[in-house]
Amino acid sequence: MLSLFSDTGETGTRSGKDSPSFADKLVVLLSFVFLYKEHSEAVTTQCFLVEKSSTMARPNHLRLIFFFPVFLALIQETTQLQPTQVWTLIKIQQLLNSPPMVSHWRRSTDFCGGAGGSMGPTGTAAVLCYGDTVTQLHIAGAAGAPPLPRNFSIGAVVTTLSRLPDLKVLTLSGLGLWGPLPGKLGRLASLEIVNMSGNYLFGEVPRGMSRLVALQTLVLDDNMLGGEVPDWIGALPSLAVLSLRNNTFQGAVPESLGSAPSLRSLVLASNNLSGNLPDMSQQSNLQVLDVGGNSLEPAFPRLGRKVVTVVLSRNRFGGGLPPELGSFYLLERLDVSWNRFVGPFAPALLSLPSIRYLNIAGNRFTGTLSDKAPCGDNVRFVDLSLNLLMGSVPTCLRSPDRKPDTVVLVSTNCLDDSDGSQHPAPFCQNQALAVGIVPGKEKNIASHAGFVAGIVMAILVAISAVGLIVFFAVRRQAMKGSESRAPTASEEENSSIGYPSKLLADARYISQTVKLGALGIPSYRSLSLVELEAATNNFENSHLLGQDSHGEMYRGRLGNGTPVTIRTLKMKRSQTTQSINRHIETISRLRHQNLVSALGHCFEYDLDEPTVTQLYIVFEYVQNGNLRSRISQGTEGCRLTWSQRISATIGVAKGIQFLHGGIIPGLVGNDLRITNILLDQNHVAKIGSYNIPILAEAMESEQGGAGNKFQTESRMKSDKADIFDFGVILLEVVSGKTITSMYEVEILKELLAWAIADEDRVRRRSFADPVVSKGCSDESLRTVMEICQRCLAKEASQRPSVEDVLWNLQFAAQVQDDWEVDAWSSSGGSPVSSSSRATRSTRLHLSR
Repeated sequence: MLSLFSDTGETGTRSGKDSPSFADKLVVLLSFVFLYKEHSEAVTTQCFLVEKSSTMARPNHLRLIFFFPVFLALIQETTQLQPTQVWTLIKIQQLLNSPPMVSHWRRSTDFCGGAGGSMGPTGTAAVLCYGDTVTQLHIAGAAGAPPLPRNFSIGAVVTTLSRLPDLKVLTLSGLGLWGPLPGKLGRLASLEIVNMSGNYLFGEVPRGMSRLVALQTLVLDDNMLGGEVPDWIGALPSLAVLSLRNNTFQGAVPESLGSAPSLRSLVLASNNLSGNLPDMSQQSNLQVLDVGGNSLEPAFPRLGRKVVTVVLSRNRFGGGLPPELGSFYLLERLDVSWNRFVGPFAPALLSLPSIRYLNIAGNRFTGTLSDKAPCGDNVRFVDLSLNLLMGSVPTCLRSPDRKPDTVVLVSTNCLDDSDGSQHPAPFCQNQALAVGIVPGKEKNIASHAGFVAGIVMAILVAISAVGLIVFFAVRRQAMKGSESRAPTASEEENSSIGYPSKLLADARYISQTVKLGALGIPSYRSLSLVELEAATNNFENSHLLGQDSHGEMYRGRLGNGTPVTIRTLKMKRSQTTQSINRHIETISRLRHQNLVSALGHCFEYDLDEPTVTQLYIVFEYVQNGNLRSRISQGTEGCRLTWSQRISATIGVAKGIQFLHGGIIPGLVGNDLRITNILLDQNHVAKIGSYNIPILAEAMESEQGGAGNKFQTESRMKSDKADIFDFGVILLEVVSGKTITSMYEVEILKELLAWAIADEDRVRRRSFADPVVSKGCSDESLRTVMEICQRCLAKEASQRPSVEDVLWNLQFAAQVQDDWEVDAWSSSGGSPVSSSSRATRSTRLHLSR
């Protein structure tokens, strides 16, 4: 934005020996940077380096405002940029598809005078110069930017950047860059800081980058990079900040990082890393270690005493915390949650002088807390929940003694707390024995486990017996009903033209109703307007969920406590009673475990004429969010596992299968979207919006379309349009990327094809959502990716049937189950024989 490093003399050339060097000014700048600390990052150089990283809590414009006085303090007079470098910047602008923050660039722009900079809601840009040459280039877009067009070439961008020989700082974040990271980036020998986070880069970190011997900071967060973290990266002599958060790196953390002489911040969170962390106890400069969300083990790593931030959450670390942790006086943030740690918790951690954030939740820590235990003055967040702690919560953590902005979580222990969230003391004592904390109690543990297993088996046998009794009773009753009634002539006529008789349809409907009743979905019935008014407090605005030209959508609760969604629909006078009843009959059959099922209807009549003026359709209310909210937009720790995702997609496929063939005529062209797939409290997926004929007719009449046009177009689309929409849902489920346009679908389709083009499992893992890629079977992942690719075929005839889709997803689920059993057994569980697995050749024999 300003010519930060412009040292020019009277002749316009760079000044001589007495002028501050670039390194001198960088030191001055970084000294200001270190005053600007993030809560979760002790080495705040990264705040300067990452212009628009999703890991930073502060917006870009605040960072630029912070650095503005620094720029003013260092700025000197500027010179005109070399013409070749002006051409290079304009070329970069074109290759990046002219993003908004650089759209004002022209050949006449005074880049070194600050005219090349911009700051706005869509991103920021800055060009900084030293004399007549560019030394810093910052272009940072908004988070979640879509991929650049197909003709984009990351290689062309790097080739063009090589025309800036003095470039020391490069930020290209949140711009939609895609493709493998080019090795020729190593040609930019002067680079000291590189930030290319928030893009769609894939493949491995190229060895060509090992030539960047001056590199101090490398930030590649939120991409799709994979393979192993290269060993040479720890040998870079000046590397101070390495951040590879939220990619798909796998394998062990290289030993070279344990001896990197200048390393201050190491962030490898949300990858697929496994094995040991290297010994870092001799690294006197290391201040930040964040490796959360991997599969690292087995014990707390060896660290130097100067660390400020340690995040080990969601790994497989076990054993106890090292005693010397209580003397880490600079430690501000410690997060070891959701691991396998056992043994006594050291209350001294609460009183460390710098500690602000302490999270040990989800382990098996034991010990007795005292209400007199001291707390540090800076403590703002403490989570001790889901452990085996006893005693009393320290007074310094209780209200009103604690500071007003302090968060304290202690649930699910055995503490003396009256809020009802604690276990009794014997529970924690028995659990401590079970994890082997107190030796010599093996016999008691075994007998206790056998007793529990016996109870569970007895319950299962009882449930099975009751289920069989109910099944045979219902079956006998249905057989009696069918024997006592003969088909009518009209039913036989329907059968003769290819439709099942009404008798068979009714029998299937009765069977479906019994099943749904067993699943907790109430039976369909006619409701009164009085009931609906009571359910919505007389249709109060606070219950309104949305509205359109046809009516409103309300949330309510029936008299029996059932939460419902009520859809109102204005009826036209031309609508006959026969037509309305036909639609009601269809609606009454829209009931399936994987649909937001219809529960009833209500008619409102004209006071003067016996005609229906308003129709109320009552659906079940699903209140656990939509599928996207637990996939690509899920909060950390709340996203679905791979098994849960397969289960959800199987549910959606079953819902589609019912819409296509479970009622007559089938409903197609349902405009399926991931935001319309809702999840109930058991993570059962339900299609929340589908092609109800009476609503479709209302929309069609509003648009002035002919009566049969909709039916004709829907049947031309047939079921294959729904299969394509389902493929888009699968694409987001697998990749974890939010998809908002067909263009993004096309880009991700190409990346998907690249990922499954050969037998390289690294490619598949790099495409998959990092949240689940480390916890899924490769065979299961490949099966889902392949059926997803087929669902997205351009030609409708090449897309699979819904039965084909369902078979493949169920196969993927079975493979995943077997893989999890094997993984559990190999990690120390009881040996369990895996079920026989279907062969790969069988899976590939797919019906068209």
